[in-house]
Amino acid sequence: MSLPRFHVPEKLAPGSQLRLPDNAAAHASRSLRMQVGNEAILFNGDGNDYLCTLTSVGKHEVNVKISSVLVNERESPLRITLAQAISTGDRMDFSIQKSVELGVTAIQPIASQRSMVKLSGERAEKRREHWQNVVISACEQSGRAIVPEVGAPLSLSDWLARNTAPQLRLTLSPVAEQCLHQLAKPETDICLLIGAEGGLTQDEITLASQHGFIPVRLGQRILRTETAPIAAISAIQTLWGDFSA
Repeated sequence: MSLPRFHVPEKLAPGSQLRLPDNAAAHASRSLRMQVGNEAILFNGDGNDYLCTLTSVGKHEVNVKISSVLVNERESPLRITLAQAISTGDRMDFSIQKSVELGVTAIQPIASQRSMVKLSGERAEKRREHWQNVVISACEQSGRAIVPEVGAPLSLSDWLARNTAPQLRLTLSPVAEQCLHQLAKPETDICLLIGAEGGLTQDEITLASQHGFIPVRLGQRILRTETAPIAAISAIQTLWGDFSA
């Protein structure tokens, strides 16, 4: 049985003693009913796992001591950025959660023309923090020790103007001429652009193509905004990543 995993956003090292963050402490003591002497895994996003032992357990405080550092080899060999147009309800959370489980390395929320949720200022930052917590929970569950970063929401044009890194840039279209498996294995990072409900507008599709995005086909069916990234990332990992390992 795998050990519980908790994210601790601070420097970790064998021999150090620390107090778990409030959310992690509540989960350990109340949900998991862990006791003194139980072991757990801590991670802070540096790529390593840290084995620890609980030294005290209270209703509101849990203390641990780190015994060793463990190499974590659960990262995909691919570096995939998901540029996801902001969707409504739980769809955005679902897309982010599952894409992290599937191995993406960064997530960029896009305020697309068809996004029904409009965010700005403090509300946008609170939403970004919420999505970052969704990422952390997905890392805890999936065993990842590197935490993908969620960027601040940007319009497609603003994001494209800032994003100049060399990438294989992909969008999905059921009428695209190329299938994903017809592309050569990329030697650079991969960026996947997914539209919101109703997809990208024609202006956004044109703008994306001007910035090097290639439309590819995953079958002939139209996928929902929360289904599309999962299907595409799974296919990418199967073709070029670690799903075939």
